[in-house]
Amino acid sequence: MVWRTFALICALVLPQLGQAQGAATLVADTVFVTGDQRLVAQGNVEVLFDGTRLSAARVTYDQVSDQLVIEGPIFLVIDDGTIMTASRASLDPTFENGILRGARLVLDQQLQLAANQISRVDGRYNQLLRVVATSCQVCEDDTPLWEIRASRVVHDQLERQLYFDDAQFRVMGVPIIWVPRMRLPDPTLDRATGLLIPQLRSSDLLGTGLKLPYFVRLGDHRDLTLTPYLSSNTTTLEARYRQAFLSGNIEINTAVSSDTLLSGATRGYIMAEGEFDLVGDFALTFDLEATTDRDYILDYGYSSKDRLDSQIALGRITDISIFNAALVHYESLRFLDNNAKLPSIVADIGYERRFAPNAIGGIATLTADAQTLYRSSNDDIVGRDVARFGLGAQWQRNWVTPVGLLIDGQIGVDFDYYAITQDAAYASDIQRTIPAAALTLRYPLIRTTPSATHVIEPVVQVAWSEVYGDDVANEDSTDAELDQANLFALSRFPGHDARETGARVAFGAHWTRVSPDAWNATLTFGRILRETANAAFSASSGLQGTASDWLVAGQVEFPNGVAIDGRALIADDLDFTKSEARIRWSDDQLDLAASYLWLTDGTNVSEWTLDSAYQINNIWSVSADASYDFIADRAARATIGVGWENECVAVDLSVSRRFSSSASVDPVTNLGLSIELRGFSAGRSVGQATRQCVD
Repeated sequence: MVWRTFALICALVLPQLGQAQGAATLVADTVFVTGDQRLVAQGNVEVLFDGTRLSAARVTYDQVSDQLVIEGPIFLVIDDGTIMTASRASLDPTFENGILRGARLVLDQQLQLAANQISRVDGRYNQLLRVVATSCQVCEDDTPLWEIRASRVVHDQLERQLYFDDAQFRVMGVPIIWVPRMRLPDPTLDRATGLLIPQLRSSDLLGTGLKLPYFVRLGDHRDLTLTPYLSSNTTTLEARYRQAFLSGNIEINTAVSSDTLLSGATRGYIMAEGEFDLVGDFALTFDLEATTDRDYILDYGYSSKDRLDSQIALGRITDISIFNAALVHYESLRFLDNNAKLPSIVADIGYERRFAPNAIGGIATLTADAQTLYRSSNDDIVGRDVARFGLGAQWQRNWVTPVGLLIDGQIGVDFDYYAITQDAAYASDIQRTIPAAALTLRYPLIRTTPSATHVIEPVVQVAWSEVYGDDVANEDSTDAELDQANLFALSRFPGHDARETGARVAFGAHWTRVSPDAWNATLTFGRILRETANAAFSASSGLQGTASDWLVAGQVEFPNGVAIDGRALIADDLDFTKSEARIRWSDDQLDLAASYLWLTDGTNVSEWTLDSAYQINNIWSVSADASYDFIADRAARATIGVGWENECVAVDLSVSRRFSSSASVDPVTNLGLSIELRGFSAGRSVGQATRQCVD
C-alpha cells in the first residue's frame, strides 16, 4: 500500500513540480486519490519543496487546475526565512502563486503583518490587504504598544522592501500619524536607504530640537547619512560619509550650522579619517580636523577636544625594523592660547633597525630621525622654528650568572643637529653628542604554594649619560613623569630635546602574585638618586632634585571581575605629592569604572570621576557618568541615562550637565531622547525581553 501511495504522488505531482526544477516530498497520516483524480492528504500534512516547508490539516491537489487547496491551520516557511500562517489557502504546487486567507506574515521572527488576505505573485511579491503590522507581542483582546494599519502592503522578497498604502501609525490604539504611501525595509535588510531613528534633544544653548537622520545606501561599500537638526536656536545639517575599499576605508563627519549663538555667521566643522594598506607592508593613515570657531564642536557636542590635530602618516613595522613618517597640523581651541605662537606644523620621520652582531652577541639598534617645528609668528623667541636631525646607535646584552643574578648592560650614543631660527637665545646651528651607558642587576626570587606563585625581584640600575654641546629649547619633553614603566629606563624624557645627564642610581623591587583560581596582584616601588638635579623636570613629575619621590604602584584583580590599581608619589616627609587610583568592576550586569586623582606641588588637583552602567533586567538599564573637582568644590560634568526596551520598542533618555567656570564656556544642560521601533531593519538584542501573554 505504501509503494502505491508513493507511486500516485509521483505520477500526479512530481511531473508538475519537475518543471520548476525541484522535487517535492509529502508526508501525511492519510493519502488517497478520489475518483476525479484529486490527491488528498490529511492529518499532520507536511510538504517540502525547494527549501519551502508547508504544514496543514488537509491538502488537496487538483491536477486539472494545477492547484493546491489547503485547509488550516496552515504554517508555511519559505526558504528565505519568511513565515506565513493562514486558515485557508489556494496555491500552485511551487507555492509561488496563490491566495492565503485569514493570514499572517512574519519576517525574520520580528515583524508580523496580519491581513485578511495574502496574495503570492511569482514567488517574489506578497500582497496583503487590510493589514496590521507590528513587532510587539500580540495577545488576544490586547492592543499592541504600537502598530501600523494599512489598506494594502506589498512585500518585495527580492528587494526586501515593504510598501504601505494608506498607512496609519497608532500607539496603544490611538492614531498618531497618517501617511498615504511609505516604504520601509524589512528586518532582513542590513543596509537600506531610508529614515533612521529620530532623536529629540534639548539644550540650554541650542533649545529644544529634533534630529531626523536619513540613510542613503550608495552601494555595497559606500553610504551617506544626512541629518537635519532643527531647534529654536539653530538650523543645522549634519553629514557622515563612509566608504570601504579593498585595502582600507575612510569616514567623513561634518556639519554646517546657522544659529543664534553666533549671529550672522555660518559655523561648521569637519573630521575625517582613513587608513589603507599599501604594498610592501606599508600602512597609510590620515585624519583631518577643522572647525570655524573655538566653541562650535563643544556647543554641539561633536567632540570635547580642546586641540585639533590633522595628520597624514606612513608607517611600516617588521620584526627587525620600524619606519614612520608623519606631517601634523595642530590648532588649539583653548581660550588663552595663541596659535601663532604654538608649533602649528610638525613633521617627523624616523627609521629604526635591530640586528644581532655575532662577534659580541646581544642586540644592536641603529636609528635615524628628523623633526621640524614651525610657528606662523615672525616674532623673536615666541616665533621660534626648529629643525632637528639625529643619528643613534645602541647595544644591549643580558647575562645570567650561575646563582641566578640577571645582568643587563646597555651602551649607546646619539648625535643631534639643530637648525634654529627666530630665537636670539639660541645659536642657529647646534651639534650635540650624547653618550649613555647603564648596568641593571635583577635577582628574581620565586616561591610556589598550592594556591599561588609569588615572584619578588629586587632591581638596581646604575646609569650615566652626558650632553656635549650647546643647550636647545625643550619642545618635545615637557610632560615627563615618574611611573612604573620608566623607573628603570635609561631616560625618563619622552622626546629628544631634554636629556638626563650625570650619574644616577635607580633601585626598587617588583612583586607579582599569580593564581589561576584566586586573585592576582603586582606591586612596584622604587626611587632614583642622581648626581645633579635636572631643571627640565617639572614640579609635578616626581623627578625634581637629586632624589626623586618614592614611587609605589600596584594592581589587584579578583575573579569576580573587580580590579583595583593605583600609583602614588611620596616625598621624604611621607606626604603624597601625587596619587591616583582606579577601580573597575565588570560582570553580566554591571560595568563600573571610578578613579581619583590627587596632585600637589604647584598645580593642585583633586578630582573624582565615575563611569557606570547597570543592566537591571532584560527591560531596564541605567548609566551614570560624573566628574567632581574637590579643589573648586563643584561638579565638572554629570550624565544620567535610562534605557527601557522590549521586543518592539527601545527608549533611551539621557540628561547631561557640563559645569564650567571658564569665561569662554558657559555651563550647559542637555536632554536627549530617542525611540526605536524594532522590526524595520533593526536586529534583536541578546537577552531582550519579550512580553508574555497571560490567559
